[in-house]
Amino acid sequence: MNVYERFHVQTCGRGSQAMLFAHGYGCDQSMWRLVAPAFEPHYRVTLFDLAGCGSADPCAYDRARHASLHGYAQDVLDIVRELDLRRVIFVGHSVSAVIGALAAIARPDRFAQLIMVAPSPCYVNDGDYVGGFSQADIAGLIDALDSNYLGWASTMAETIMATPERPELAGELRDSFCRMRPDIARAFARLTFLADNRADLPRVATPSLVLQVEDDVIAPTSVGHYVQAHMPDAELALLPTRGHCPHLSAPELTIDAMRAYLAHRAGRDG
Repeated sequence: MNVYERFHVQTCGRGSQAMLFAHGYGCDQSMWRLVAPAFEPHYRVTLFDLAGCGSADPCAYDRARHASLHGYAQDVLDIVRELDLRRVIFVGHSVSAVIGALAAIARPDRFAQLIMVAPSPCYVNDGDYVGGFSQADIAGLIDALDSNYLGWASTMAETIMATPERPELAGELRDSFCRMRPDIARAFARLTFLADNRADLPRVATPSLVLQVEDDVIAPTSVGHYVQAHMPDAELALLPTRGHCPHLSAPELTIDAMRAYLAHRAGRDG
C-alpha cells in the first residue's frame, strides 16, 4: 500500500518547494482548510491524515509502531521519501509539531523549516517547567477518557477551542474526536499527554517558528518560551488570540505569522 492510500495524502499548489501540513490529536487534514490554500500559489502543498485518524487506511495504524511518537515520525518520513519531497517546510499542529521535530532530527537533510503551531514537548508541570497540567490533572483526564469517552470528547473540544461565541468550532472538533476508533483515540491521547520530549529539543537543527497563542490552557505561553529557548535556531511568535487551534479560530493571524517568518527566512538564507 502506497502512502497516498495509507495516509489519504492530497497534494496541490503551483510552487516547487514542499509544504507538508500535519494535524493534531483526533483531527484530520480538513482542519487546515482555512490556512493551507493561502500557500498554494507559491508552494507544493501536501496534506495527510495521521494513522488512525480521518480517512487514513485503517490498516495504517499499528499498535506497536504507534505506541511511540517516533512511529508517527517515521510515517512522516515515509511520505517525504515516497513523494521525494526535499527542503520541506513542515507545518505541525500540537502533537504533530513534536512529530515533525522528531522527523527532522532523523533526517535533517530533508527539512528546510519547521512551523510548530501550539506545540508542547511535555504537558506536565515539572519543577520550574510549567507545562500547564499537574500530575493529578493528567490522571483525571485519563480517567475521564477511559470512563466516558464521548463526554470527555465534548468537554475537551470546548476547552481546546476556547471559542464559546462560536460553538460550531467546538462541535466540529468533538465530532472529529468521536469519529476515531475509541481504542486508538484512548491510546493516542495517553501518548500525547504523557509524552516528554523536552530532551529532543536541542537536537532539532532545522530552523523553526514556534507559533504560540497568548491564551491557551492546553499549551500556555510558558511552553512556547521554553521550546524557543531550548532549540538551536527557533523564533517565537505569539498570536493575540485564545484557544489551542488558531488555524481554525484565527486563520488570518496564523497565515500572517507564517508568511512573515517564511519571508524573513528567505531573506536571511537567500
